[in-house]
Amino acid sequence: MGKAKMKVLVGLLAVLLILPAAAFAAEPFVTTEWLQANLSKVTVLDVRKVEEYNDGHIPGSINVFYGVWGIKKGVLMNELPSDDDLKDILSSAGIEPTTQVVVVSKGETMPLRTDATRVAWTLRYAGVENAAVLGGGIEKWIADKKPLSKDAVKPKAKPYRGKFNKQFLANKAYVLGALGKAVLADVRAPEFFKGEKKMDFVEKAGRIKGAVNLPPGLLYNADNTYKGKAEIEAAAKPIVGADLNKEIIVYCDTGKVCTTWWLALHDLLGYKNVKVYDGSSMEWMADPATPKEP
Repeated sequence: MGKAKMKVLVGLLAVLLILPAAAFAAEPFVTTEWLQANLSKVTVLDVRKVEEYNDGHIPGSINVFYGVWGIKKGVLMNELPSDDDLKDILSSAGIEPTTQVVVVSKGETMPLRTDATRVAWTLRYAGVENAAVLGGGIEKWIADKKPLSKDAVKPKAKPYRGKFNKQFLANKAYVLGALGKAVLADVRAPEFFKGEKKMDFVEKAGRIKGAVNLPPGLLYNADNTYKGKAEIEAAAKPIVGADLNKEIIVYCDTGKVCTTWWLALHDLLGYKNVKVYDGSSMEWMADPATPKEP
């Protein structure tokens, strides 16, 4: 075989090796079928309690409990750890910037299924290029009669050297400066957006002034799996607009549920400038100086 033909073959092989990673990066919500077929190519990160993990988990998955990813800072819940702490967590888990991660949690309730999306967003913030979640959670995996293991996996620690994506995060001061400019997407059920209900830990009912409502329920099928891209796009565009360059800031009560729509908008639909307001309603509604409605 001549050198020219050899170069062509090497080039084609390189393209084939790159294609699976590119396809994975475009799909932040994966199915049980996809995950089973790709178990050898990804790191499955189970964020349930250790006793739940020990009772049965996806073969080969590692366990890092949600509580280390979404911490309490003062009265605020589900906040980001410090960058140094995040590096330590990722290093201990053996996750690198190029690791393809699928996060698995329980899936039957919104608070539990968004454990997975919050961790996936945190990974993306920390510089992990490919982070997805398993639609329907561990319950869907079991319902589909996929294999389970009780063999605990100890990850091989390695130094984490990813570049943090600070542009994925917004604080209260940033949101104040973005009022009237960015789309403020309130990712709560309509009754909370309208001020008819509130969580006990949120100071007042209501929303950030000028916000639009992007309910999380629009993302899910009846079995708690994620809808397809076309359906999600059809639900989102009338609310946040079709301009992929427009800045969008998503928030909820504590900054956890809104990560579902961050993944959908940024990693699935291609909106280029989407931020999570980490303090969300819990912080905003407790400050008498912040603009609110109704």
